[in-house]
Amino acid sequence: MKKLLFICGLILNTLFLSAQNDGFVVFGKGSREVEPATRILESPKIIDTIKPTTVPSYPMLVYRQPTKITLDTIEAATVETTEKLKPLYPFYAKLGIGSTIMPLGELYFNSTRSRSYVYGMSAKHISSFGDVKNREKITYAPAQFDRTDVNVFGKITESNYNLLGSLHYKNNGFHYYGIPVDTVSADSIAQRIQQVGGDFEYIANRGDSSAFNFSLGTGYNYLTTKKPIIDTLSDWKTQENNFYFKTKGWYTYNTETFYANLGVRYNGYKYGITDSVLTPIDSGLVNNNTIIDFHPGVLTQKLNNKLKVEIGVALAIDIQQKAKAYVYPQAELKYSMFNDIFIPFVGVRGGLKQNSFRNLSGENQYMLTNVQIKNEHNPYNIFAGFKGTMSKRLSFNVNASFAKVMNKALFVTDTLYSKGNKFNVIYDTMNITQLEASLSYQMNEKLKIDGIGRFYSFEAKNQAFAWNLPQLQFVVRGAYNLYDKFLVNIDANLESGRKALVYGPGKEIQKENGQYYQSLGFIADINLGLEYRYNKRISAFLQCNNLASQRYYRWYNYPVQPIQVMGGITARF
Repeated sequence: MKKLLFICGLILNTLFLSAQNDGFVVFGKGSREVEPATRILESPKIIDTIKPTTVPSYPMLVYRQPTKITLDTIEAATVETTEKLKPLYPFYAKLGIGSTIMPLGELYFNSTRSRSYVYGMSAKHISSFGDVKNREKITYAPAQFDRTDVNVFGKITESNYNLLGSLHYKNNGFHYYGIPVDTVSADSIAQRIQQVGGDFEYIANRGDSSAFNFSLGTGYNYLTTKKPIIDTLSDWKTQENNFYFKTKGWYTYNTETFYANLGVRYNGYKYGITDSVLTPIDSGLVNNNTIIDFHPGVLTQKLNNKLKVEIGVALAIDIQQKAKAYVYPQAELKYSMFNDIFIPFVGVRGGLKQNSFRNLSGENQYMLTNVQIKNEHNPYNIFAGFKGTMSKRLSFNVNASFAKVMNKALFVTDTLYSKGNKFNVIYDTMNITQLEASLSYQMNEKLKIDGIGRFYSFEAKNQAFAWNLPQLQFVVRGAYNLYDKFLVNIDANLESGRKALVYGPGKEIQKENGQYYQSLGFIADINLGLEYRYNKRISAFLQCNNLASQRYYRWYNYPVQPIQVMGGITARF
């Protein structure tokens, strides 16, 4: 087969060669340039007459774009006016005399305009040399009194702190006149209580938020009563030292304000000589009491500050002969509705009140100087109510509270150390319910009227009643300014339901749960004041007290003076 193919190929080649034309061969010399070879680097592509649209590319956004702020200068505004600032006078004096030979004198000094400093002082004195009669026109024992009060204060306000301080001196002289006999010697029933002390406070202002703020406060008060007439008994008087220190820190984060209060209260009461006996019924008394307070909590404000919730706890350690610890709830919730037109609130609080001869005698100065001092323990006080405004001039407040109070101080007539013209202090546990409603109206600075009504319900454990405390009380205050020339002010205190403990039957004496008592009647104490301004610096005033001319009993066997009229002048310089 291979041979056959070879033979066929040879025959075809011979036929092809024999079919070519005759040719010739030329030999010669010459030069021929050959162009260098080049390589096309571009890839093949289609060339179109329509150019495609360029696809845009966007750069990645940076996290924070640097900015530059340029502030333009603004010229200070100028106000052209013919009015001048009202001049401020650093001194104000008030002098007057009353119908019952009652001189009055007051002097005030205050710094004028200052950005950082405020300081001043005040000195007030009032005394009376008149007699007091009861409803049957019986003249009582000498009832003269005098009261002097001096106060010096100052305040420094800087951008990052406030510093406040004050010093005070009080001198209160009076008589235990609750004896319906005018032959009693004035010296035998005279008493004088003097106080001196001061208060200081430092407040750090480091910003409204994201900063820890704090305040520090401290104060001291010394009280003493009159020495006995006999020099050898000069130590048998009351002396009291009262000291406190408190600090508060608070921090605001977002809508929460965290705070904590820490403080110490000390009261040292001493009567006579320790472990000594003056008479079989009169011995020395000493009561040293220290209270340590700690109160942490948080205040939350939500819904654009319409909802406010405060939750905390108060811890009090009462240190006397032995230490006792108390824990009190501290919570309050309030919500603002209709742009502060209606604000309901509810809460519960408690606390330990440190009683002292100072605050007890401030409530009833006719008490004994040798009394037992006990602290008032308030486990809880539940309250609820609502307040708000009915117009831009009219506001209201309605609330109710229910509290349990242990060691509530009550004043009862003493027959052991006195002739019934002094009061002793007893303590009882009671439940107190209070209903209160108030209404306020103000028309600029022209007219102001306030009215408060209170109803009390006392449920005592051992006593038939809450002695000398009112069951119903109304307080009305008003002020009217006519053309800034005539000023009228009125205040009224109406009370009923007060009862005094007595120790036997008699005229108008009633009995309840084995205890005798006498109703003290209705109090209608209405006072009216008038002032005529001759100019901006000099004015005259007229004050009428007890317009109803009631000889009511503020305390058992202590009638007050009837209507009193006082007139005088005031001056600014």
